[in-house]
Amino acid sequence: MEIYLVRHTETVAPKGICYGQADVDIKEPYLDIFQGIKEQLPADAIVYSSPLIRCKKMAEFFSESIIFDARLKEMNFGNWELKAWNDIPLEEINPWMDNFVTVKVPNGESFEDLYQRAIEFYSELLQKKEDKMILFCHDGTIRSILSHYHKTKLKDAFSLYKISFGEVIRLEL
Repeated sequence: MEIYLVRHTETVAPKGICYGQADVDIKEPYLDIFQGIKEQLPADAIVYSSPLIRCKKMAEFFSESIIFDARLKEMNFGNWELKAWNDIPLEEINPWMDNFVTVKVPNGESFEDLYQRAIEFYSELLQKKEDKMILFCHDGTIRSILSHYHKTKLKDAFSLYKISFGEVIRLEL
């Protein structure tokens, strides 16, 4: 069994802006980038995608048959969505920065929350026993799956796994 994790390409969000489940689009031009990604993926795979536009566009370029699942969405940053990181009050961001794994963002999620829903989805995938699957998703979702796959601690996910925009990661099971 092969699972391909594909992070969306660069977004139109300005640098320094917090976005997770905000439906931020991707930067154009992207078709050449999509083609390069497509060449790294098996044509006969089952395709899953986050329903957010930055993943949906990639998935639709790759396949006409896509299974969208909200559990593949990025972390919900609640009150921080589309705010500049520097504008988030220190009394809110400091506790989260000290323990992002379990501290929830105001009206949002913790990294543990994201992990739980991503791994619920991933575990269901493994039960399907398909040969090849592609997941078009997000940085946090991919880090969650990689932490589970490699049995590493969630607190280490950001230091261990650097995932570039448009990166393809292949897992073999």
